[in-house]
Amino acid sequence: MQQKHIDIHLRPIEALFISIILIGGMSTAIIYYEMIPHIPIMVALMLLIAYGLMKKVPAKELENGMVDEAKSGLGAVLIFFFIGMLISSWMMSGTIPTFVYGALQVVTGEFFFAIVFTVTAVIGMSIGSSLTTVATLGVAFISVSTALDLSLPITAGAIVSGAFFGDKMSPLSDTTNLASTVVNVDLFDHIRNMSWTTVPAFIISFIIFVFLSPTEAIAHFEKITLLKEGLLELNIVHWYSLIPFVILALLAILRVSAIITLSTGIISATIIGLIFNQSVTFKEALSILYFGYESTSGIEEIDALLSRGGMESMMFSISLVLLALSMGGLLFKLTILPVLLSSMKRLLINAPSLMCSAAASAIGINFLIGEQYLSILLTGNAFREHFKKAGLEAKNLSRILEDSGTVVNPLVPWSVCGIFITNILGVATVDYLPFAFFCLLSPILTLVFSITGLTISRKAAS
Repeated sequence: MQQKHIDIHLRPIEALFISIILIGGMSTAIIYYEMIPHIPIMVALMLLIAYGLMKKVPAKELENGMVDEAKSGLGAVLIFFFIGMLISSWMMSGTIPTFVYGALQVVTGEFFFAIVFTVTAVIGMSIGSSLTTVATLGVAFISVSTALDLSLPITAGAIVSGAFFGDKMSPLSDTTNLASTVVNVDLFDHIRNMSWTTVPAFIISFIIFVFLSPTEAIAHFEKITLLKEGLLELNIVHWYSLIPFVILALLAILRVSAIITLSTGIISATIIGLIFNQSVTFKEALSILYFGYESTSGIEEIDALLSRGGMESMMFSISLVLLALSMGGLLFKLTILPVLLSSMKRLLINAPSLMCSAAASAIGINFLIGEQYLSILLTGNAFREHFKKAGLEAKNLSRILEDSGTVVNPLVPWSVCGIFITNILGVATVDYLPFAFFCLLSPILTLVFSITGLTISRKAAS
């Protein structure tokens, strides 16, 4: 039976009004009432369904819109499961405890947050994955910060800033490759052009983190010594514990698929855990991969540090990602997003307004859908031809896609990255948001450069 075409006529003002209601409602519920994001998104879904029925859209079509978009998130769901297992296996093998021990060795009170920012930036660039950096090294630094009684929101802000700097500037990053591909720009031209906004954002962020690092932390060095001794007594801090990380980094550099890379990291860590961690049996190792690693050292800080990971720990994130994607599916089915993008294009009158509109589009999609890939894809496709007609080189657009798309996602409480980071680090998105300086500065700098014309490349007149 032939499917009936659904034709929805939506005015831009109507699409804008609905978007404001949805974003305002979810923001108020999550920030002001401190609700977990699931319920506000469920309410938004029900409101969109009711609106669709009012527009005479069949219920089956609305269901298909939600399901089809949720299917697009299955890849992310699988990655989340693998990362959950990666964390627990790296606890079991001593990989993360060894990172923590190493971090404790280099920690100095007056530069702690700057060290966190710099180290996560380097690691993020080397493996090309912000979420993997957060889930591994980020967990270690949060644990160190907890032990030193330092600010967890600032620590999380430094972790997020460094991880997304690395993700943004790494040729191994999927978002970096996506942004260059969608507008047909050479990958390394794209990365070089991003330096104009990324390097200043990095330097400013580093300076701020230096000033925020408390000098009084030196008084807690006795506690650091106690923690290091406790980690050594567990007999899981060894050089060979870093083998899974080395394998993961090498496979990432060789651009092996994420699933295979993570699987290899999990398997190698589990093998090392079984060989060298005498307290773990094969049956217990399999249980740890699902339920997570539980430390019973008797030292409260160490047990809080090591007891995490497992597939089960990802259920909160996965359920929220599927709900957020379903909401995005309804926004497309009801043509709310396409109408908004189309109306923005009609407002483009010159190069600065064109570039600012592209940035606003990428930011808006992040807040409306909570998905960084869609913010890159939709904005890139919507504005690519307009940049060409305006005589602007495509690498200007690819830079905007990263500055306003990739790094904004972790600042949105209901986004894929925001949900994941909050779950992994145990710090709410709204708490670390004011301290994610690099992520805040990147869109600001791209707007400033767009308005002033600084570093903007134009095509040579033919």
